[in-house]
Amino acid sequence: MDIFISNTSGQPIYDQIYSQIKGLIISGQLGEGEALPSIRGLAKELRISVITTKRAYDELEREGFIYTVAGKGCFVAQKNVEMLREENLKKIEGLMQQIAVLAASCNLTEKELIQMFQLLYREE
Repeated sequence: MDIFISNTSGQPIYDQIYSQIKGLIISGQLGEGEALPSIRGLAKELRISVITTKRAYDELEREGFIYTVAGKGCFVAQKNVEMLREENLKKIEGLMQQIAVLAASCNLTEKELIQMFQLLYREE
């Protein structure tokens, strides 16, 4: 599992870890029941504090993406279809907001925007 930490990013390190692992789970690159690196192992590999790694894992567990088995480690939880749907809906809403702003700056009408989307959707 490749996790990249950016020291120049304004995003906290624990959040970078959390976001990247969450993305791997949602995309299916990390499958259900798959073991995550140990908290200590990942901290050593990334050269960061164990506390920082634990905070990222705690957040993932709190949101239901992973679960912990005492003495064995952390594993990818069974995918909650509704939770994944909600995550994707949030992403779509964010992208649609960006599209609306860009469309307004180009003086596109709602009808023109819908027509563009319909053409793209049919191509898929």
